[in-house]
Formats: sequence, structure tokens, C-alpha cells
Amino acid sequence: MWLLNAAIFFALFAFALNNQEAVTLHLFFGASWQAPLVLVLLSVLVLGVFLGVLVMLPLWLRAKKARRQAVAASAMAHSAHEADSTLIPGTRDPRHGS
Repeated sequence: MWLLNAAIFFALFAFALNNQEAVTLHLFFGASWQAPLVLVLLSVLVLGVFLGVLVMLPLWLRAKKARRQAVAASAMAHSAHEADSTLIPGTRDPRHGS
């Protein structure tokens, strides 16, 4: 696994060394940004990851809340089931030993 990670690292490092020329990124309202191609690609990657996490965050929080509610409902149903089983006629109450 270390060998695979090292190969990926060196391939990306060689890519960065081969693409150091400056590129001009033309933005809105006549603004432009000039930077090495590798820096532009890295910036776009980081921006994409950030936006992806930002978009998914409400869904993750909603799923977490639903999971908590399901666990609480399951625990409540389990405790209600235990209470009901002690009220059924003909069953023994395990707390009294009779």
C-alpha cells in the first residue's frame, strides 16, 4: 500500500513540476487572475470539496436527527414492550421471583 501511495505522490509531483507555467483566469467584470496551472487546479479542487460538503451538510444533519429519533423510539418501544409483558395474566414477574 505504501508503494502505491508513493507512486501516486510522485506522479502528482511530476505533474506539478511539469505545469508551472502561469495561466490567466478571466473572471467576471473584467477581473483576471494569473497563477501557475497547478495552483489554479488545486484551488478549484479545494473549492469543489468545500461546496460539496456545504451542500451535503443539511442532508447529513437531517439523517443524524432521524437516526437519533429512531433510536429513541426503538428504546421507548422496547421499554413499553417490557412493561406490557409484566401485565399479561399468567406470566411471572421476574422482579418478584414468583
